[in-house]
Amino acid sequence: MASIVPLPRRPLDSGDRVREWYENELGWATLPGSPVRLSTGVRFDVLDVPAEAGFAALRHLGPDSPVALCGGRMALLVAAGSAEELPGLLDWLDWGTLELDLTAVGAGGHVEAPRPWPHGAPRPTPRPDRHSGVSPPRPLPRGDRAGSQGAALWLRPPEPGCEVELSLPTLSALGGGGSAPDLVRLVDTVATRCHRIRLRRLCAQAFAFS
Repeated sequence: MASIVPLPRRPLDSGDRVREWYENELGWATLPGSPVRLSTGVRFDVLDVPAEAGFAALRHLGPDSPVALCGGRMALLVAAGSAEELPGLLDWLDWGTLELDLTAVGAGGHVEAPRPWPHGAPRPTPRPDRHSGVSPPRPLPRGDRAGSQGAALWLRPPEPGCEVELSLPTLSALGGGGSAPDLVRLVDTVATRCHRIRLRRLCAQAFAFS
């Protein structure tokens, strides 16, 4: 009886490698398609803010709290369920009546998966910036990039084998003695900076038309 020879395994393309890293190394859920997208509302939600506002809030995050950059935007990972709390929290902080350039992506949503940080590579270090005190790291060398992914990259990459939930800002941290960062202080800081950005733009527009 002839032996059955298994078909050769299809080589992993860059998108497969990205998906494999998130699902196998981190245990994060992804959505089908390219570029790879991360499901939110499962293990974390994402606070999407202007990069300048996000940089100002880094001091309220723990060193292991994942943070990503995509162009002029910053994605701050926060505890699952935070997206539902955001409108009420902004109202409580007296920011609810203002137009602020910040949103939260929670249950049923998704965000683009930043390019995985190369194994063994040093974590990126923010550098001084005129507005926020820090600036993004330099881009990864070309050989380390995942070709099918977009512009998103990690400023503070997640650590494989670590429970990401323990490092994420949460409402329950307010007044508590745990190690999780406080979501209230984080939101208040980014809202304040978003308001300043808005006022600066309004002043610039008024000057341009004067």
